[in-house]
Amino acid sequence: MTKRDAFLFAVVAALIIGTGFVQSWNAALTILNMGLISAVMALGVNMQWGYAGLFNVGIMGFVALGGLGVVLTSAAPVGAAWAAGGARVVLALAVGAAVIIGAVAIWKRLAKGRVRSLALVCWLVAGFFVYRWLLDPGVAAIEAVNPASTGYLGGLGLPVLLSWPVGGLLAAGAAWIIGKTALGLRSDYLAIATLGISEIVIAVLKNEDWLARGVKNVIGLPRPVPYEIDLQGSAAFLQTAARFGADPVTASSVVVKLCYALLFTAVLLALIWLSEKALNSPWGRMMRAIRDNEVAAEAMGKDVKARHLQIFILGSAICGIAGAMMTTLDGQLTPGTYQPLRFTFLIWVMVIVGGSGNNWGAVLGGFLIWFLWVQVEPLGQWLMALITSPMADGSALKAHLMDSVAHMRLLTMGVVLLVVLRFSPRGLIPER
Repeated sequence: MTKRDAFLFAVVAALIIGTGFVQSWNAALTILNMGLISAVMALGVNMQWGYAGLFNVGIMGFVALGGLGVVLTSAAPVGAAWAAGGARVVLALAVGAAVIIGAVAIWKRLAKGRVRSLALVCWLVAGFFVYRWLLDPGVAAIEAVNPASTGYLGGLGLPVLLSWPVGGLLAAGAAWIIGKTALGLRSDYLAIATLGISEIVIAVLKNEDWLARGVKNVIGLPRPVPYEIDLQGSAAFLQTAARFGADPVTASSVVVKLCYALLFTAVLLALIWLSEKALNSPWGRMMRAIRDNEVAAEAMGKDVKARHLQIFILGSAICGIAGAMMTTLDGQLTPGTYQPLRFTFLIWVMVIVGGSGNNWGAVLGGFLIWFLWVQVEPLGQWLMALITSPMADGSALKAHLMDSVAHMRLLTMGVVLLVVLRFSPRGLIPER
């Protein structure tokens, strides 16, 4: 890292610390925690785009699968739901998997022709009806179990930290399926395919209530850090807060956010270390050679499609880990919040502004863009109030300008992109 790079990180750190002094330390730590998660997501996308030139616009699907991993791993199992239809749903899923495996075997073993096509259609149609015959009654029975608060199977009740690698594995599995079908496509078609499949993932999460309650959300997920109410009930904590003259409620919230920040920082540092080792290894040089000239790399004996699949899975797994971290921080899974604007557009802005192909650049972009995304609207409201203060109350122009504050975020993201691409086309910390 050069002195210029260190200066840029120091500027971002100063912005976050300044938020603590000007607004509150709770606000500063909230920005820091989401900045850490955003940096992890940006690292994953940077692997795919910066290392291999893969244009993935299905980021929110992998993030959502990471969140689902938290529910499946850490939520308490709903015994009544399992008794009502759990076994039937598991059997239906096993039948569905067997149908897919059987279809692949038919396609590979039978010779091309009418017999193969007819056998494949008959197998798939019969398998579909058997699958639905098993699944639908089981799902109805599960969703009928106290739908106001449960209505789903729940999870395994394991420690929540175990759900982070599980979220990465779920995202990696989905990436393998997508990669096997879509990585042979041209980059623009790959983008369309990843976007479409991520929308399918979100649609499944929103509509399959038996899996994760759909749009009714899973709340009260376990946490790897203490609860504020427990800290406020601790005599030792109250004494420490009184010693520093701090309000116990505010102090407990700050301590919890600091604990999250330490966990997220440990994950980010481990991923940066691994990413830097990979990037500077022969494997990393090979990936960049494939990115720069696929034809030449293939002529040198490199399996381009296999390497693309490898990096696509790795990057998606990191996005899945970030999604699990974010769901843990929120304490709930809310599929309705997985919008492309938040998890696709913003992450791509982070990577482009920070510097694609450079891990430190992706991390810097994650912190900077998230800070701007959070702070631009209140700053814009203050600025617009200052500009319109000489105008008479009830003025149509004043009302219009104040209403425009809601669009300051998007305007700022566009301006930042234009300025960076004009004066530093390769990002703030470019690939070397």
